[in-house]
Amino acid sequence: MSTLWSKGTQATDLVEDFTVGNDRILDMRLAKYDVEGSKAHIRMLESIGLLEAEELATLSAALDEILVEIEEGSFVLEDDVEDIHSQVELLLTRRLGDLGKKIHSGRSRNDQVLVDVKLFLKDEVLKIREELLTLFGTLQGLSEKHKDVLLPGYTHGQVAMPSSFGLWFGAYAEALANDMYMLRGAYNVTDQNPLGSAAGYGSSFPLDRQMTTDLLGFASLDHNVVAAQLSRGKAERAVASAMGAVALTLNKFAADCCMYMSPNYGFIRFPDELTTGSSIMPHKKNPDVWEIMRGNCNRIMSVENEISMLCSNMPHGYHREFQLLKDILFPALELMHKCLMMADYMLQHIIVKENILDAPIYDYLFTVEEVNRRTLEGMPFRDAYRTVGIEVNEGRFRYMGASGKTNGQLTPADLNHTSIGSLGNLCTERIRAKMEKAAEF
Repeated sequence: MSTLWSKGTQATDLVEDFTVGNDRILDMRLAKYDVEGSKAHIRMLESIGLLEAEELATLSAALDEILVEIEEGSFVLEDDVEDIHSQVELLLTRRLGDLGKKIHSGRSRNDQVLVDVKLFLKDEVLKIREELLTLFGTLQGLSEKHKDVLLPGYTHGQVAMPSSFGLWFGAYAEALANDMYMLRGAYNVTDQNPLGSAAGYGSSFPLDRQMTTDLLGFASLDHNVVAAQLSRGKAERAVASAMGAVALTLNKFAADCCMYMSPNYGFIRFPDELTTGSSIMPHKKNPDVWEIMRGNCNRIMSVENEISMLCSNMPHGYHREFQLLKDILFPALELMHKCLMMADYMLQHIIVKENILDAPIYDYLFTVEEVNRRTLEGMPFRDAYRTVGIEVNEGRFRYMGASGKTNGQLTPADLNHTSIGSLGNLCTERIRAKMEKAAEF
């Protein structure tokens, strides 16, 4: 295998297979970012006199050719080449001779991979941001569409108080806005340029690190070269943490959907083509999409811990374990994209049930409403609570709204829920403004 670090001896196939693992396959996702980093690096090298202007032009044109090959899908990581950095340099050397070898001046594979990963993660976070905004819009649309349809709320799995589909959909929309703040934080952690830190202790070349920071579109740079190496694993962990927050939101929503689709609840349903059946029970309509999403989101939530465990117990500087970060995080990013896409797709087809509260099981859903009504009329709260409780125990409790409606006929307008964020005051516009602010990165 061709290695940049070879000094004339070769590792055995067994050692190479164990140490390289799946890294070469994962490296293909970094190919275009490696070229982008190299293009910025050589422009900086020319500015400090390590390349002639003609050499810069030749190298830039060759890198542009490689970038086109990557975008067209014809670029390959050859079997005997160790990684993406080696492949790009090898192609340049084949095509340009000794000029191709100059591209590595002032760099180490350590800061190369740091740059590649950070550029890659920045793009991935921005993709997740757009997916979050799409799902957020869908949830808010459903919240407004079904804001007048009441839904029973549960605590401890027991019938508790009145809710609504507007409140339910809107809750998850706002949860995504909070998750967006986490995502923005991860982006800020990632948006710092490590290029020029070399192997973690800088370079005796007069590298212009601010120039490469500007060329690569980073907001700032990892100033201390040792700190740049310490960032290895931290950017990945920050992104994993943000994904974990999103995954927790989706996980809970998926669990709700599995429960609400059950005939014991029957609050929502989906077209037959979005559910699956049983091999022996012809009546079954299984929530497989939501179950798989629930499971995959659990897997995504585990990634932050796996990264934390991988990166602990190591002194500062580079260690080969860092290579395994890609093996942990990259598949999780794919799962995150798929889960967000599928959640939005399913919600485009959700069907909510109306008049749910007609069922006798919800006769006591409005006990708190009655306690509050009597309290507002002057009865001490504890007395109101006790008398309503006695009526429930004796089977005499009945709730009737001010308009004379009962249970299934009631709407949020019949209930005195007008405080901020309650089912009669969903604050849809305020939550939208919150999301817009969170997404400003």
